[in-house]
Amino acid sequence: MKSNILKVHPNDNIIAALQDLRAGEQVASNGYSIELLEDIPTKHKFAEHDFVEGDEIIMYGVRIGRAMRLILKGTRISRENVVHDSENYSVGKRLTDWHQPNISKLKNRTFKGFQRPDGKVGTRNYWLVIPLVFCENRNIEVVRDAMLEPLGYLTGRHFSVNVAKLVQLHSSGVGEDELLSADIIRDASEVQRRRPFPNVDGIKFLTHDGGCGGTRQDSEALCRLLAGYILNSNVAGATVLSLGCQHAQIELLRSALDAFDPQHGKPVFFLEQQKSKSERDFIADAVKQTFVGLAQANRMERRPAPLSKLVVGLECGGSDGFSGISANPALGYASDLLATLGGTMILSEFPELNAVEQNLIDRCTTDEIAEKFAQLMRSYSQRAKEVGSGFEMNPSPGNIRDGLITDAMKSAGAAKKGGTSPVTDVLDYTEQVTRPGLTLLCTPGNDVESTTAEVGSGANIVVFTTGLGTPTGNPIAPVIKMATNTALARRMPDIIDIDAGTIISGEDSIETKGEELLELMIKVASGEAQTHAERLGQDDFIPWKRGVSL
Repeated sequence: MKSNILKVHPNDNIIAALQDLRAGEQVASNGYSIELLEDIPTKHKFAEHDFVEGDEIIMYGVRIGRAMRLILKGTRISRENVVHDSENYSVGKRLTDWHQPNISKLKNRTFKGFQRPDGKVGTRNYWLVIPLVFCENRNIEVVRDAMLEPLGYLTGRHFSVNVAKLVQLHSSGVGEDELLSADIIRDASEVQRRRPFPNVDGIKFLTHDGGCGGTRQDSEALCRLLAGYILNSNVAGATVLSLGCQHAQIELLRSALDAFDPQHGKPVFFLEQQKSKSERDFIADAVKQTFVGLAQANRMERRPAPLSKLVVGLECGGSDGFSGISANPALGYASDLLATLGGTMILSEFPELNAVEQNLIDRCTTDEIAEKFAQLMRSYSQRAKEVGSGFEMNPSPGNIRDGLITDAMKSAGAAKKGGTSPVTDVLDYTEQVTRPGLTLLCTPGNDVESTTAEVGSGANIVVFTTGLGTPTGNPIAPVIKMATNTALARRMPDIIDIDAGTIISGEDSIETKGEELLELMIKVASGEAQTHAERLGQDDFIPWKRGVSL
């Protein structure tokens, strides 16, 4: 029989409600009974024993807050009676031994990917068209409008509208009734059949609000981020539009490309508007060079590659009280399977690693890696405090309504995405992954900024867990959306790819759901399945300006 409560860790002193509980109910925990003194909504937590002011609140085995006043056993833990608090951390003795999962069924598995000259393998084959400065966003849109449909790429729609047919009918003198009854909808498959480049998954047009103004450091970071996108294994090459006078100069981008990989060998076409004859010539050149690049990219074909070539971004957003109980641990188990197979995982969102720093430090494989993580966390935390927005202010209204009442509680559950494997590297924003295993990447907790950064550092696929629902995607990396609860999966089937709520219902274990997730990842990576975010054309791209963002 499925339990209606869960004590996540033996050392916890609060208990999670797996369904709505009513005042007066008796619930059993560890062989003894607790009478509930008030209603406890699904996903919220209640006190296992009485707390007095100052007592530690423990969940996931770590401190996630302190009691602000007397809290009676069987009453709800809330923002009114608990304040954020977390444990101190330091670099000392590390514990890098871990229990590897059984991978006997996976050892010889492969996915079908695009093998690049540098040894990386892409899960998609895209051509990029990107601006170095926001002044070029309009030109990016002009090129996009000129190229997408004629080349058979419909983004985010199952159909196209044939306005040219209306013009033709009107010119032929037909009446209004015939115009109104005309069939002008073309199915996406009809458009896509016309693709001259069948091995190219699409052209991705990025826009942003950076490149000039702000600080020089922001423009330098933008160029490094764009270089990471160009060098991502899912990208065949790029067309870069520059105005000419902005901070983000072409040479900055070239320098970043050389610094990351001077032998990358990808075609990158640079066009500078202030050196062109006219806007018309500038647009024409961009279209023609992009067309030539597509012809080159079309020579690539999918071939079998080991699962060790997967670089997985581990992301969460719209989190709820079940995130750290169902979806995140299942993703963590899939991460451990990949780590054992030699794959690479990227765990980011540093404000949401608050409270579990010591655990991650203890898992670092070297003192240098541990020190870098501790320094980045302390620096980020200090910058947040200086602008009056410390980590404790991270939970969103949606998080709080669904039972995540402190940043430490949210973070301790969010970190479950990283499983239990050793931390093999720590990267600052825009640095590139170079080592297999679990990498920690400094980013904000903001969903899109963080996902953007993971892909910029090398992720060729992303798994995004959510309890409240979010349509977030990425321009070049497929984003698999995993629901923490079945109610969300049923309510938003157009954005959810896999349901981890079966863990809450008792139909699945964390391990079986993690294995199911990995199977879906292999299908998506092979191009055999399309994520809902891809189908919807959810191409979210937000560079992080190194001011404070939680």
